[in-house]
Amino acid sequence: MGESGREEYKIQSFDAETQQLLKTALKDPGAVDLEKVANVIVDHSLQDRVFSKEAGRMCYAIIQVNNMPMMALVNPVYDCLFRLAQPDSLSKEEEVDCLVLQLHRVGEQLEKMNQQRMDELFVLIRDGFLLPSGLSSLAQLLLLEIIEFRAAGWKTTPAAHKYYYSEVPD
Repeated sequence: MGESGREEYKIQSFDAETQQLLKTALKDPGAVDLEKVANVIVDHSLQDRVFSKEAGRMCYAIIQVNNMPMMALVNPVYDCLFRLAQPDSLSKEEEVDCLVLQLHRVGEQLEKMNQQRMDELFVLIRDGFLLPSGLSSLAQLLLLEIIEFRAAGWKTTPAAHKYYYSEVPD
């Protein structure tokens, strides 16, 4: 099955209106509301793990002809990060690791696009760090490190690097 045939197959799982929206987004991203497209793809990905693998490919195909690819994804990315900053997620080390990793990768760009949401996210992270119980030592360390990373202008200071990574060989 060719590339367009595979895309067509994946789109068939949506209702007719959404199918048309996605087809148009793939052909002419400027003709649709990209935030709506991103929300549809993210929502469907959260419901269908099999689809989530292909969702990234669809998003990539859509953003290749758009001048500001990140703009349409800002709010859905923030929504995912907010979900990872909830107390039940912070109690799972792998979810804290995912949150911190993503903030290291795109935190600075996200903050430039919407500083208010980043401030709100870091209120949740700070509150999560201060949870009386339920956080592992590793989760606390990761949260503290990302709080300091942002406070230092999305850079690791030499002192922070020594503190957090002294046990890791260079």
